[in-house]
Amino acid sequence: MAEIVLTRIDDRLIHGQVATQWIAKTGANTVFVLNDEVAKDPFKQELMNMIAPANAKTRYYTLKDGIKAIQEAASEEKIMILVTDPKDVLTLIDGGIEIQDVNVGNLPKAEGKKEVSPSVYVDQKEVDAFKALHDQGVHLNVQSVPNTVPANADELLSA
Repeated sequence: MAEIVLTRIDDRLIHGQVATQWIAKTGANTVFVLNDEVAKDPFKQELMNMIAPANAKTRYYTLKDGIKAIQEAASEEKIMILVTDPKDVLTLIDGGIEIQDVNVGNLPKAEGKKEVSPSVYVDQKEVDAFKALHDQGVHLNVQSVPNTVPANADELLSA
């Protein structure tokens, strides 16, 4: 079975910090972007492929197809999972994917959202999803890049 080396929530999916820091830090050799919209948009995929490092394969799936792809991944794959919403992680877990840790990198500022860190803003639906993850024993970590001190993840549960 493949190893999941990082599950990250970041509305930007593959971008500079992921490509230059997180992939190197985790040793990921395959990046699974699990997003229904991006899975159907070759232009967005091509933009992300231009940013992704050559030493990591990129795969784009809907959440449903991503669950199957992770379950069937080769044992030598070290997978980084990228999603845009904490509810996506719940969907993966409900689909049988074992996730113990989640890195929260970026959730954009918007009306009705509360700031958790300079790059993470949450609304009540996201707080509820983070609480559900926490209740299932998932460790939550708010961190933009690997060499910074994580922000207080407890704020994800009480925002």
